[in-house]
Amino acid sequence: MVLKIEQFMCRSDNFGILAHDTESGQTALIDAPEERPILAAIERTGWRPTMILTTHHHPDHVEANLALKERFGLTIVGPAAEAERIPGIDRKVVEGDILKLGNQAIRVIETPGHTAGHVSYYFADAGVAFTADTLFALGCGRLFECKPPVMLASLRKLTALPLETIIYCGHEYTESNARFALTVDPTNSALKERAAKIAALRNDGKPTLPTTLELEMATNPFLRWHDPVIRRNLGMENATDDEVFAEIRKRKDIS
Repeated sequence: MVLKIEQFMCRSDNFGILAHDTESGQTALIDAPEERPILAAIERTGWRPTMILTTHHHPDHVEANLALKERFGLTIVGPAAEAERIPGIDRKVVEGDILKLGNQAIRVIETPGHTAGHVSYYFADAGVAFTADTLFALGCGRLFECKPPVMLASLRKLTALPLETIIYCGHEYTESNARFALTVDPTNSALKERAAKIAALRNDGKPTLPTTLELEMATNPFLRWHDPVIRRNLGMENATDDEVFAEIRKRKDIS
């Protein structure tokens, strides 16, 4: 079975995503940031969506829910903890629920932090995770509704996935994330090399996603709270993991 993915821009920096199971012909949208570019992607691919997999309630991820539901009669799936704030929700999901897109099994992973009920969706057979605003390329989501230990626990869940997992995120934030990452991990040669490649991609107007978990583990400071070099750079050699992660997040917030 093959999962094909169409990634495209919505709004100013949101990613829209169509995930298509070639065997069954079924298609899912990952969030619904903006109707017009989503309709353009559907027309371009010919993939008619049967469901929206909603990650969290923020307006830039659910804006087109009702319009697309009316047009296509699709099912809107979303986190039970945020059901009252997700327009048109039909199915409420929690940690460990398994959804189906044709023969593709989709595991729901609760990843609160950015919002209190945020979820990610993991297509195990395809080796793909859609992490929206929990895990970004070289970053993580801003903590609007939770404390740092909650987000850290969510990131630990994601880092337990296979290293070869392909990661799709909710926003094109990678270039600014790279600039910040270099302030806390300036001697990381893999990070420096990646930052140069990111700058070249953005200069050419190309997206920086998807990424892989292996690449994030090597270069993303929000997944490297344990790294002795980063801890030394922060002056936090003996701090707890929660304290180190919170300091990195605080520095990013004011950068």
